[in-house]
Amino acid sequence: MAEVIKMPRLSDTMTEGVIAAWHKKVGDPVKKGDLLAEIETDKATMELESYKEGTLLHVGGGDGSKLQVDDLLAIIGKEGEDISALVSGGSAPAAEPAPETPKAEAPAATSAPAEDQKQQAPAPAQQAAAAPALDLANMEEVVLMPRLSDTMTEGVIASWQKNVGDAVKKGDVLAEIETDKATMELESYKDGKLLYQGAPAGDKIEVNHLLAIIGGDNVDVDAIVKAAKTGQSGAAPAEQPKTETAAPAQQNGAPAATPAPQPAAAPAAAAAPQEVVNEGRIFASPLAKKLAEEKGVDLKYVKGSGDNGRIVRSDVENYTPSTAAAASTTPASAGAPVAQVPAGQESFEEVPVSQMRKTIARRLAESKYSAPHFYLTMAINMDAAVAARPKLNKEGQPKISFNDLVIKAVAVALKKHPAVNSSWLGDKIRINHHVNIGVAVAVEDGLLVPVVRFADTKPLTVISQEVKTFAKKAKDKKLQPSDWEGNTFTVSNLGMFGIDQFTGIINSPDSCILAVGGISQEPIVKDGQIVVGNIMKVTLSCDHRVVDGASGSAFLQTLKELLEEPLRMLL
Repeated sequence: MAEVIKMPRLSDTMTEGVIAAWHKKVGDPVKKGDLLAEIETDKATMELESYKEGTLLHVGGGDGSKLQVDDLLAIIGKEGEDISALVSGGSAPAAEPAPETPKAEAPAATSAPAEDQKQQAPAPAQQAAAAPALDLANMEEVVLMPRLSDTMTEGVIASWQKNVGDAVKKGDVLAEIETDKATMELESYKDGKLLYQGAPAGDKIEVNHLLAIIGGDNVDVDAIVKAAKTGQSGAAPAEQPKTETAAPAQQNGAPAATPAPQPAAAPAAAAAPQEVVNEGRIFASPLAKKLAEEKGVDLKYVKGSGDNGRIVRSDVENYTPSTAAAASTTPASAGAPVAQVPAGQESFEEVPVSQMRKTIARRLAESKYSAPHFYLTMAINMDAAVAARPKLNKEGQPKISFNDLVIKAVAVALKKHPAVNSSWLGDKIRINHHVNIGVAVAVEDGLLVPVVRFADTKPLTVISQEVKTFAKKAKDKKLQPSDWEGNTFTVSNLGMFGIDQFTGIINSPDSCILAVGGISQEPIVKDGQIVVGNIMKVTLSCDHRVVDGASGSAFLQTLKELLEEPLRMLL
Protein backbone atom coordinates (compact mmCIF):
# COMPACT_ATOMS: atom_id res chain seq x y z
CA MET A 1 0.00 0.00 0.00
CA ALA A 2 1.27 3.47 -0.87
CA GLU A 3 2.59 5.52 2.02
CA VAL A 4 2.56 9.29 2.44
CA ILE A 5 5.73 11.11 3.50
CA LYS A 6 5.04 14.50 5.06
CA MET A 7 7.40 17.44 5.44
CA PRO A 8 9.22 16.58 8.69
CA ARG A 9 10.15 19.05 11.42
CA LEU A 10 13.94 19.01 11.09
CA SER A 11 14.68 21.67 13.71
CA ASP A 12 13.02 22.93 16.87
CA THR A 13 12.07 26.24 15.24
CA MET A 14 11.14 24.93 11.81
CA THR A 15 7.64 25.71 10.54
CA GLU A 16 8.28 25.16 6.83
CA GLY A 17 10.95 23.68 4.59
CA VAL A 18 12.23 24.47 1.11
CA ILE A 19 13.03 21.56 -1.22
CA ALA A 20 16.61 22.41 -2.14
CA ALA A 21 16.94 19.42 -4.52
CA TRP A 22 15.25 16.14 -5.31
CA HIS A 23 17.63 13.17 -5.61
CA LYS A 24 14.86 10.89 -6.90
CA LYS A 25 12.28 11.65 -9.56
CA VAL A 26 8.78 10.28 -10.01
CA GLY A 27 8.98 6.70 -11.29
CA ASP A 28 12.36 5.92 -9.73
CA PRO A 29 12.73 2.88 -7.48
CA VAL A 30 13.51 3.81 -3.87
CA LYS A 31 15.21 1.67 -1.25
CA LYS A 32 15.20 2.14 2.48
CA GLY A 33 17.99 4.58 3.35
CA ASP A 34 18.16 6.14 -0.14
CA LEU A 35 18.52 9.92 -0.24
CA LEU A 36 15.19 11.34 -1.35
CA ALA A 37 15.77 15.09 -1.17
CA GLU A 38 17.70 17.92 0.43
CA ILE A 39 15.49 20.09 2.65
CA GLU A 40 16.45 23.66 3.53
CA THR A 41 15.21 24.60 7.00
CA ASP A 42 15.52 27.86 8.92
CA LYS A 43 18.92 26.71 10.20
CA ALA A 44 20.56 24.37 7.69
CA THR A 45 20.15 22.24 4.57
CA MET A 46 19.60 18.63 5.61
CA GLU A 47 19.33 15.30 3.76
CA LEU A 48 16.05 13.38 3.95
CA GLU A 49 16.36 9.60 3.64
CA SER A 50 13.57 7.22 2.70
CA TYR A 51 12.34 4.95 5.46
CA LYS A 52 10.55 2.52 3.11
CA GLU A 53 11.03 0.73 -0.22
CA GLY A 54 8.96 1.09 -3.36
CA THR A 55 8.53 3.48 -6.29
CA LEU A 56 8.34 7.25 -5.97
CA LEU A 57 4.82 7.94 -7.21
CA HIS A 58 4.33 11.62 -6.38
CA VAL A 59 6.24 14.66 -5.14
CA GLY A 60 4.60 17.62 -3.39
CA GLY A 61 6.63 20.24 -5.23
CA GLY A 62 9.66 20.78 -7.40
CA ASP A 63 13.07 22.15 -6.51
CA GLY A 64 12.68 25.48 -4.73
CA SER A 65 9.14 24.76 -3.54
CA LYS A 66 8.21 25.68 0.02
CA LEU A 67 6.06 23.32 2.11
CA GLN A 68 4.72 23.73 5.62
CA VAL A 69 5.61 21.13 8.24
CA ASP A 70 3.26 18.10 7.83
CA ASP A 71 2.35 19.07 4.24
CA LEU A 72 2.42 16.29 1.64
CA LEU A 73 6.05 15.86 0.54
CA ALA A 74 6.04 12.56 -1.34
CA ILE A 75 4.20 9.27 -1.87
CA ILE A 76 6.03 5.94 -2.16
CA GLY A 77 4.26 2.72 -3.15
CA LYS A 78 3.95 0.12 -5.88
CA GLU A 79 4.32 1.11 -9.51
CA GLY A 80 0.93 1.88 -11.09
CA GLU A 81 -0.84 2.08 -7.72
CA ASP A 82 -3.83 4.44 -7.53
CA ILE A 83 -2.83 7.35 -5.25
CA SER A 84 -5.54 9.87 -6.24
CA ALA A 85 -7.17 9.69 -2.80
CA LEU A 86 -3.84 10.29 -1.04
CA VAL A 87 -3.01 13.25 -3.27
CA SER A 88 -6.38 14.92 -2.82
CA GLY A 89 -6.23 14.29 0.92
CA GLY A 90 -2.79 15.92 1.27
CA SER A 91 -1.97 19.60 1.35
CA ALA A 92 0.09 19.47 -1.81
CA PRO A 93 -1.27 20.98 -5.07
CA ALA A 94 -4.79 19.71 -5.61
CA ALA A 95 -5.73 16.85 -7.94
CA GLU A 96 -2.56 15.97 -9.79
CA PRO A 97 -3.56 13.86 -12.79
CA ALA A 98 -1.33 10.79 -12.54
CA PRO A 99 2.14 9.83 -11.35
CA GLU A 100 3.26 9.06 -14.91
CA THR A 101 2.79 12.69 -16.03
CA PRO A 102 6.23 13.97 -14.96
CA LYS A 103 7.95 11.27 -17.04
CA ALA A 104 5.97 12.14 -20.16
CA GLU A 105 6.78 15.08 -22.34
CA ALA A 106 4.69 18.23 -22.14
CA PRO A 107 2.02 17.22 -24.70
CA ALA A 108 0.94 14.39 -22.40
CA ALA A 109 -0.11 16.99 -19.87
CA THR A 110 -2.98 18.10 -22.05
CA SER A 111 -4.32 14.58 -22.55
CA ALA A 112 -4.27 13.50 -18.91
CA PRO A 113 -7.31 15.55 -17.84
CA ALA A 114 -9.34 14.15 -20.73
CA GLU A 115 -8.66 10.59 -19.57
CA ASP A 116 -9.55 11.36 -15.96
CA GLN A 117 -12.71 13.41 -16.67
CA LYS A 118 -14.32 11.82 -19.73
CA GLN A 119 -17.92 12.56 -18.81
CA GLN A 120 -17.65 16.36 -18.50
CA ALA A 121 -17.14 18.68 -21.45
CA PRO A 122 -16.11 21.94 -19.70
CA ALA A 123 -13.93 20.28 -17.04
CA PRO A 124 -11.05 19.21 -19.30
CA ALA A 125 -10.59 22.77 -20.51
CA GLN A 126 -10.35 24.00 -16.94
CA GLN A 127 -8.03 21.19 -15.89
CA ALA A 128 -5.85 21.70 -18.93
CA ALA A 129 -5.14 25.20 -17.65
CA ALA A 130 -4.24 23.93 -14.21
CA ALA A 131 -2.39 20.75 -15.16
CA PRO A 132 0.70 22.33 -16.76
CA ALA A 133 1.46 24.24 -13.55
CA LEU A 134 1.35 20.98 -11.61
CA ASP A 135 3.46 19.11 -14.17
CA LEU A 136 6.05 21.86 -14.47
CA ALA A 137 7.51 21.29 -11.00
CA ASN A 138 8.07 17.61 -11.78
CA MET A 139 9.54 17.88 -15.27
CA GLU A 140 13.16 16.82 -15.28
CA GLU A 141 14.08 19.34 -17.97
CA VAL A 142 12.61 22.37 -16.17
CA VAL A 143 14.66 24.70 -13.94
CA LEU A 144 12.45 26.88 -11.74
CA MET A 145 13.55 30.07 -10.01
CA PRO A 146 14.78 28.76 -6.63
CA ARG A 147 14.18 30.41 -3.26
CA LEU A 148 17.72 31.54 -2.40
CA SER A 149 16.86 33.35 0.83
CA ASP A 150 14.21 33.05 3.50
CA THR A 151 12.49 36.29 2.42
CA MET A 152 12.90 35.95 -1.36
CA THR A 153 9.75 36.14 -3.49
CA GLU A 154 11.39 36.92 -6.84
CA GLY A 155 14.87 37.04 -8.31
CA VAL A 156 16.55 39.31 -10.84
CA ILE A 157 18.81 37.67 -13.41
CA ALA A 158 22.04 39.61 -12.94
CA SER A 159 23.71 37.72 -15.80
CA TRP A 160 23.52 34.49 -17.76
CA GLN A 161 26.70 32.42 -17.72
CA LYS A 162 25.38 30.02 -20.38
CA ASN A 163 23.77 30.92 -23.71
CA VAL A 164 20.95 29.03 -25.39
CA GLY A 165 22.51 26.12 -27.26
CA ASP A 166 25.49 25.81 -24.89
CA ALA A 167 26.31 22.42 -23.39
CA VAL A 168 25.69 22.34 -19.63
CA LYS A 169 27.24 19.98 -17.12
CA LYS A 170 26.15 19.29 -13.58
CA GLY A 171 27.77 21.93 -11.36
CA ASP A 172 28.21 24.53 -14.12
CA VAL A 173 27.10 28.06 -13.23
CA LEU A 174 23.95 28.81 -15.21
CA ALA A 175 23.28 32.35 -14.06
CA GLU A 176 23.87 34.90 -11.33
CA ILE A 177 20.65 35.64 -9.45
CA GLU A 178 20.16 38.85 -7.49
CA THR A 179 17.95 38.25 -4.46
CA ASP A 180 16.75 40.77 -1.88
CA LYS A 181 19.98 40.24 0.08
CA ALA A 182 22.80 39.14 -2.20
CA THR A 183 23.84 38.09 -5.69
CA MET A 184 24.29 34.33 -5.80
CA GLU A 185 25.46 31.84 -8.41
CA LEU A 186 22.93 29.25 -9.60
CA GLU A 187 24.50 25.91 -10.54
CA SER A 188 22.97 23.35 -12.87
CA TYR A 189 21.90 20.09 -11.25
CA LYS A 190 21.86 18.10 -14.52
CA ASP A 191 23.70 17.57 -17.82
CA GLY A 192 22.31 18.59 -21.19
CA LYS A 193 21.92 21.60 -23.45
CA LEU A 194 20.45 24.97 -22.45
CA LEU A 195 17.34 25.13 -24.61
CA TYR A 196 15.52 28.13 -23.15
CA GLN A 197 16.06 31.15 -20.90
CA GLY A 198 13.06 32.42 -18.95
CA ALA A 199 14.06 36.07 -19.24
CA PRO A 200 17.02 38.19 -20.35
CA ALA A 201 19.59 39.61 -17.93
CA GLY A 202 18.10 42.39 -15.82
CA ASP A 203 14.58 40.97 -15.75
CA LYS A 204 12.95 39.38 -12.73
CA ILE A 205 11.22 36.04 -12.30
CA GLU A 206 9.05 34.98 -9.37
CA VAL A 207 10.11 32.08 -7.18
CA ASN A 208 9.00 28.70 -8.63
CA HIS A 209 8.41 30.20 -12.09
CA LEU A 210 10.15 28.99 -15.24
CA LEU A 211 13.80 30.04 -15.30
CA ALA A 212 15.38 27.71 -17.87
CA ILE A 213 14.98 24.45 -19.77
CA ILE A 214 17.87 21.97 -20.00
CA GLY A 215 17.66 18.74 -21.98
CA GLY A 216 18.22 17.05 -25.32
CA ASP A 217 17.08 17.91 -28.83
CA ASN A 218 13.88 15.88 -28.41
CA VAL A 219 12.45 18.19 -25.71
CA ASP A 220 9.34 20.08 -26.80
CA VAL A 221 10.31 23.58 -25.60
CA ASP A 222 7.19 25.25 -26.97
CA ALA A 223 4.90 22.93 -25.01
CA ILE A 224 6.78 23.50 -21.74
CA VAL A 225 6.76 27.28 -22.19
CA LYS A 226 3.06 27.20 -23.01
CA ALA A 227 2.41 25.16 -19.88
CA ALA A 228 4.39 27.69 -17.86
CA LYS A 229 2.40 30.62 -19.29
CA THR A 230 -0.90 28.84 -18.68
CA GLY A 231 -0.13 27.67 -15.17
CA GLN A 232 1.75 30.73 -13.88
CA SER A 233 -0.12 34.00 -14.22
CA GLY A 234 2.30 36.84 -14.62
CA ALA A 235 5.24 34.53 -15.23
CA ALA A 236 8.40 36.10 -16.57
CA PRO A 237 8.67 34.33 -19.96
CA ALA A 238 6.28 36.62 -21.81
CA GLU A 239 7.55 35.64 -25.24
CA GLN A 240 8.55 32.18 -26.39
CA PRO A 241 10.41 30.85 -29.40
CA LYS A 242 7.98 29.70 -32.07
CA THR A 243 10.21 28.25 -34.75
CA GLU A 244 13.63 27.16 -33.54
CA THR A 245 15.26 26.28 -30.26
CA ALA A 246 18.51 27.77 -31.50
CA ALA A 247 17.37 31.39 -31.03
CA PRO A 248 15.12 31.59 -27.97
CA ALA A 249 17.54 33.84 -26.13
CA GLN A 250 16.71 36.61 -28.56
CA GLN A 251 12.99 35.77 -28.64
CA ASN A 252 12.04 35.41 -24.97
CA GLY A 253 11.89 39.08 -24.14
CA ALA A 254 15.27 40.31 -25.39
CA PRO A 255 14.45 41.74 -28.85
CA ALA A 256 14.60 45.30 -27.56
CA ALA A 257 17.56 44.70 -25.29
CA THR A 258 19.76 42.71 -27.65
CA PRO A 259 19.98 45.12 -30.60
CA ALA A 260 20.56 48.08 -28.27
CA PRO A 261 24.26 47.41 -27.61
CA GLN A 262 24.94 46.82 -31.32
CA PRO A 263 24.41 50.39 -32.55
CA ALA A 264 26.27 51.76 -29.54
CA ALA A 265 29.22 49.48 -30.20
CA ALA A 266 29.92 50.79 -33.68
CA PRO A 267 30.30 54.51 -32.85
CA ALA A 268 32.37 53.74 -29.79
CA ALA A 269 34.68 51.52 -31.77
CA ALA A 270 35.05 54.17 -34.43
CA ALA A 271 35.77 56.94 -31.94
CA ALA A 272 38.21 54.99 -29.78
CA PRO A 273 41.49 53.63 -31.09
CA GLN A 274 41.41 50.90 -28.46
CA GLU A 275 40.85 47.29 -29.39
CA VAL A 276 37.43 45.83 -28.61
CA VAL A 277 38.15 42.83 -26.39
CA ASN A 278 34.57 41.61 -25.79
CA GLU A 279 31.99 41.47 -28.56
CA GLY A 280 28.37 40.47 -28.07
CA ARG A 281 27.47 39.19 -24.60
CA ILE A 282 29.93 40.34 -21.94
CA PHE A 283 30.65 38.06 -18.98
CA ALA A 284 31.37 40.05 -15.82
CA SER A 285 30.67 39.71 -12.12
CA PRO A 286 27.90 41.94 -10.69
CA LEU A 287 30.50 43.86 -8.66
CA ALA A 288 32.61 44.47 -11.78
CA LYS A 289 29.55 45.74 -13.65
CA LYS A 290 28.62 48.04 -10.80
CA LEU A 291 32.17 49.38 -10.53
CA ALA A 292 32.36 49.89 -14.29
CA GLU A 293 29.11 51.84 -14.24
CA GLU A 294 30.40 54.06 -11.43
CA LYS A 295 33.69 54.71 -13.25
CA GLY A 296 32.11 55.09 -16.69
CA VAL A 297 34.11 52.17 -18.10
CA ASP A 298 32.85 50.35 -21.17
CA LEU A 299 33.36 46.65 -20.40
CA LYS A 300 33.86 45.71 -24.04
CA TYR A 301 37.36 47.22 -23.79
CA VAL A 302 38.25 45.40 -20.55
CA LYS A 303 40.09 42.08 -20.69
CA GLY A 304 38.85 39.60 -18.09
CA SER A 305 41.18 37.57 -15.91
CA GLY A 306 38.52 35.28 -14.41
CA ASP A 307 37.36 31.86 -15.56
CA ASN A 308 36.69 31.76 -19.33
CA GLY A 309 37.69 35.43 -19.62
CA ARG A 310 35.11 36.63 -17.08
CA ILE A 311 35.68 40.24 -15.97
CA VAL A 312 36.15 40.61 -12.21
CA ARG A 313 36.53 43.59 -9.91
CA SER A 314 40.33 43.85 -10.17
CA ASP A 315 40.11 44.01 -13.99
CA VAL A 316 37.96 47.14 -13.78
CA GLU A 317 40.07 48.69 -11.02
CA ASN A 318 43.29 48.17 -13.02
CA TYR A 319 41.83 49.31 -16.34
CA THR A 320 43.22 52.60 -17.72
CA PRO A 321 41.23 53.79 -20.73
CA SER A 322 42.67 56.15 -23.32
CA THR A 323 41.37 59.72 -23.55
CA ALA A 324 39.41 58.98 -26.69
CA ALA A 325 37.85 55.87 -25.26
CA ALA A 326 36.94 57.63 -22.04
CA ALA A 327 35.35 60.46 -23.98
CA SER A 328 33.24 58.04 -26.00
CA THR A 329 32.16 55.79 -23.14
CA THR A 330 31.41 58.29 -20.40
CA PRO A 331 28.33 59.83 -22.04
CA ALA A 332 26.98 56.37 -22.87
CA SER A 333 27.34 55.22 -19.27
CA ALA A 334 26.34 58.31 -17.38
CA GLY A 335 23.85 59.85 -19.76
CA ALA A 336 23.93 62.98 -17.58
CA PRO A 337 20.40 64.15 -18.42
CA VAL A 338 20.31 66.53 -15.44
CA ALA A 339 23.46 68.39 -16.52
CA GLN A 340 21.87 69.24 -19.87
CA VAL A 341 18.63 70.62 -18.39
CA PRO A 342 18.50 74.44 -18.52
CA ALA A 343 18.35 76.27 -15.19
CA GLY A 344 14.83 76.72 -13.84
CA GLN A 345 13.40 73.74 -15.70
CA GLU A 346 11.90 70.88 -13.69
CA SER A 347 13.38 67.42 -14.18
CA PHE A 348 13.48 64.11 -12.39
CA GLU A 349 14.80 60.58 -12.67
CA GLU A 350 12.93 57.39 -11.74
CA VAL A 351 15.03 54.48 -10.53
CA PRO A 352 13.59 50.93 -10.39
CA VAL A 353 13.26 49.57 -6.86
CA SER A 354 15.78 46.80 -6.19
CA GLN A 355 14.81 43.44 -4.71
CA MET A 356 16.62 44.35 -1.51
CA ARG A 357 14.83 47.68 -1.15
CA LYS A 358 11.44 46.04 -1.75
CA THR A 359 12.03 43.50 0.99
CA ILE A 360 13.38 46.09 3.42
CA ALA A 361 10.30 48.24 2.84
CA ARG A 362 7.94 45.33 3.40
CA ARG A 363 9.63 43.95 6.50
CA LEU A 364 10.10 47.32 8.19
CA ALA A 365 6.49 48.27 7.51
CA GLU A 366 5.35 44.95 8.99
CA SER A 367 7.51 45.54 12.07
CA LYS A 368 6.56 49.19 12.57
CA TYR A 369 2.81 48.68 12.23
CA SER A 370 2.49 45.29 13.93
CA ALA A 371 4.83 45.73 16.92
CA PRO A 372 3.92 48.52 19.37
CA HIS A 373 7.23 50.39 19.63
CA PHE A 374 8.31 52.52 22.55
CA TYR A 375 11.68 54.20 23.06
CA LEU A 376 14.14 54.62 25.93
CA THR A 377 17.09 57.02 25.58
CA MET A 378 20.14 57.18 27.85
CA ALA A 379 23.36 59.24 27.81
CA ILE A 380 26.53 57.25 28.56
CA ASN A 381 29.87 58.73 29.66
CA MET A 382 32.47 57.15 27.38
CA ASP A 383 35.56 58.70 29.05
CA ALA A 384 36.85 55.32 30.27
CA ALA A 385 36.18 53.67 26.90
CA VAL A 386 37.96 56.51 25.06
CA ALA A 387 40.96 56.10 27.38
CA ALA A 388 40.98 52.28 27.08
CA ARG A 389 40.75 52.04 23.31
CA PRO A 390 44.33 53.18 22.48
CA LYS A 391 45.66 50.61 24.96
CA LEU A 392 43.58 47.84 23.36
CA ASN A 393 44.92 48.76 19.90
CA LYS A 394 48.61 48.92 20.82
CA GLU A 395 49.78 45.43 19.89
CA GLY A 396 48.96 45.45 16.18
CA GLN A 397 45.89 43.23 16.55
CA PRO A 398 42.67 43.97 14.65
CA LYS A 399 41.70 47.51 15.57
CA ILE A 400 38.93 47.66 18.16
CA SER A 401 36.28 50.27 17.33
CA PHE A 402 33.78 51.86 19.70
CA ASN A 403 31.10 49.88 17.89
CA ASP A 404 32.92 46.65 18.82
CA LEU A 405 32.90 47.76 22.46
CA VAL A 406 29.16 48.46 22.24
CA ILE A 407 28.44 45.02 20.70
CA LYS A 408 30.40 43.25 23.44
CA ALA A 409 28.74 45.31 26.19
CA VAL A 410 25.29 44.64 24.72
CA ALA A 411 25.99 40.90 24.57
CA VAL A 412 27.11 40.78 28.22
CA ALA A 413 24.10 42.89 29.32
CA LEU A 414 21.67 40.60 27.47
CA LYS A 415 22.87 37.61 29.48
CA LYS A 416 21.79 39.48 32.60
CA HIS A 417 18.47 40.60 31.10
CA PRO A 418 17.12 37.67 29.04
CA ALA A 419 13.67 39.29 28.71
CA VAL A 420 15.22 41.81 26.29
CA ASN A 421 16.83 38.95 24.33
CA SER A 422 13.48 37.52 23.29
CA SER A 423 10.94 37.21 20.45
CA TRP A 424 7.17 37.54 20.12
CA LEU A 425 5.64 34.38 18.60
CA GLY A 426 1.95 35.27 18.87
CA ASP A 427 0.74 32.79 21.48
CA LYS A 428 4.08 32.57 23.29
CA ILE A 429 7.30 34.47 23.94
CA ARG A 430 10.63 32.86 23.13
CA ILE A 431 13.36 33.83 25.62
CA ASN A 432 16.70 33.10 23.98
CA HIS A 433 19.52 31.80 26.15
CA HIS A 434 22.09 32.37 23.39
CA VAL A 435 23.13 35.86 22.27
CA ASN A 436 23.36 36.50 18.51
CA ILE A 437 23.86 40.19 17.73
CA GLY A 438 22.71 41.50 14.36
CA VAL A 439 24.93 44.37 13.19
CA ALA A 440 23.28 46.77 10.71
CA VAL A 441 25.52 47.41 7.69
CA ALA A 442 24.64 50.10 5.14
CA VAL A 443 25.01 49.12 1.47
CA GLU A 444 24.02 50.93 -1.71
CA ASP A 445 20.58 49.33 -1.98
CA GLY A 446 19.65 49.51 1.69
CA LEU A 447 20.57 47.77 4.91
CA LEU A 448 21.83 44.26 5.67
CA VAL A 449 22.11 42.74 9.13
CA PRO A 450 24.78 40.02 9.40
CA VAL A 451 24.91 38.21 12.74
CA VAL A 452 27.76 37.88 15.24
CA ARG A 453 26.88 34.58 16.90
CA PHE A 454 27.44 33.90 20.60
CA ALA A 455 28.86 37.39 20.94
CA ASP A 456 28.93 37.16 24.75
CA THR A 457 31.54 34.38 24.57
CA LYS A 458 33.85 36.05 22.01
CA PRO A 459 36.76 38.40 22.78
CA LEU A 460 36.77 41.91 21.33
CA THR A 461 39.39 41.02 18.72
CA VAL A 462 37.19 38.24 17.28
CA ILE A 463 34.10 40.46 17.26
CA SER A 464 36.06 43.21 15.52
CA GLN A 465 37.35 40.85 12.82
CA GLU A 466 33.92 39.32 12.18
CA VAL A 467 32.24 42.72 11.84
CA LYS A 468 34.89 43.89 9.35
CA THR A 469 34.52 40.67 7.34
CA PHE A 470 30.73 40.95 7.29
CA ALA A 471 30.88 44.60 6.23
CA LYS A 472 33.11 43.76 3.25
CA LYS A 473 30.96 40.77 2.23
CA ALA A 474 27.82 42.90 2.49
CA LYS A 475 29.21 45.63 0.24
CA ASP A 476 30.38 42.98 -2.27
CA LYS A 477 26.97 41.22 -2.09
CA LYS A 478 28.66 38.02 -0.95
CA LEU A 479 26.69 37.41 2.25
CA GLN A 480 25.05 33.99 2.46
CA PRO A 481 21.75 33.15 4.21
CA SER A 482 23.69 31.63 7.13
CA ASP A 483 25.34 35.04 7.69
CA TRP A 484 22.12 37.00 8.30
CA GLU A 485 19.84 34.48 10.00
CA GLY A 486 19.35 33.79 13.70
CA ASN A 487 19.67 37.25 15.29
CA THR A 488 18.24 37.73 18.80
CA PHE A 489 19.06 41.47 19.15
CA THR A 490 20.22 44.19 16.74
CA VAL A 491 22.65 47.11 17.03
CA SER A 492 22.50 50.01 14.56
CA ASN A 493 25.27 52.62 14.81
CA LEU A 494 25.20 55.94 12.93
CA GLY A 495 27.76 57.67 15.12
CA MET A 496 30.39 57.56 12.38
CA PHE A 497 28.09 59.75 10.26
CA GLY A 498 27.92 62.47 12.91
CA ILE A 499 24.44 61.52 14.14
CA ASP A 500 23.95 62.36 17.82
CA GLN A 501 20.73 60.44 18.42
CA PHE A 502 18.08 58.51 16.46
CA THR A 503 15.51 55.73 16.83
CA GLY A 504 15.52 52.39 15.03
CA ILE A 505 12.74 50.11 13.77
CA ILE A 506 12.84 46.66 15.39
CA ASN A 507 14.40 43.98 13.21
CA SER A 508 12.07 40.98 13.36
CA PRO A 509 12.11 38.50 15.08
CA ASP A 510 13.92 40.57 17.76
CA SER A 511 12.00 42.43 20.42
CA CYS A 512 14.52 45.30 20.65
CA ILE A 513 17.03 47.28 18.62
CA LEU A 514 19.67 49.63 20.00
CA ALA A 515 20.32 52.85 18.05
CA VAL A 516 23.81 54.21 18.82
CA GLY A 517 24.78 57.84 18.22
CA GLY A 518 28.20 59.44 17.99
CA ILE A 519 30.50 60.41 20.87
CA SER A 520 30.54 64.17 21.41
CA GLN A 521 32.23 66.33 24.00
CA GLU A 522 29.69 67.96 26.31
CA PRO A 523 29.81 69.73 29.68
CA ILE A 524 29.02 67.38 32.57
CA VAL A 525 29.10 67.65 36.34
CA LYS A 526 31.79 65.49 37.92
CA ASP A 527 32.70 65.68 41.64
CA GLY A 528 30.82 68.97 41.89
CA GLN A 529 32.73 70.52 38.99
CA ILE A 530 31.66 71.24 35.41
CA VAL A 531 34.07 69.39 33.14
CA VAL A 532 34.12 68.18 29.53
CA GLY A 533 32.95 64.61 29.08
CA ASN A 534 32.70 62.23 26.10
CA ILE A 535 28.98 61.52 25.87
CA MET A 536 27.27 58.90 23.69
CA LYS A 537 23.49 58.68 23.48
CA VAL A 538 21.76 55.38 22.84
CA THR A 539 18.07 54.71 22.22
CA LEU A 540 16.46 51.32 22.82
CA SER A 541 13.39 50.60 20.65
CA CYS A 542 11.23 48.00 22.42
CA ASP A 543 8.30 45.81 21.41
CA HIS A 544 5.84 46.51 24.22
CA ARG A 545 4.25 43.08 23.75
CA VAL A 546 7.46 41.54 25.07
CA VAL A 547 9.54 44.16 26.88
CA ASP A 548 8.17 46.54 29.50
CA GLY A 549 9.61 49.94 30.36
CA ALA A 550 11.17 48.67 33.58
CA SER A 551 12.97 45.72 31.98
CA GLY A 552 14.19 47.88 29.10
CA SER A 553 15.48 50.51 31.53
CA ALA A 554 17.26 47.89 33.64
CA PHE A 555 19.04 46.62 30.52
CA LEU A 556 20.20 50.15 29.64
CA GLN A 557 21.49 50.70 33.19
CA THR A 558 23.62 47.55 32.92
CA LEU A 559 24.86 48.62 29.48
CA LYS A 560 25.79 52.04 30.88
CA GLU A 561 27.78 50.45 33.73
CA LEU A 562 29.68 48.20 31.33
CA LEU A 563 30.62 50.98 28.92
CA GLU A 564 31.54 53.46 31.66
CA GLU A 565 33.77 50.81 33.25
CA PRO A 566 34.88 48.53 30.36
CA LEU A 567 36.79 46.17 32.67
CA ARG A 568 33.40 44.90 33.88
CA MET A 569 32.99 43.13 30.50
CA LEU A 570 35.87 40.83 31.43
CA LEU A 571 34.25 39.64 34.67
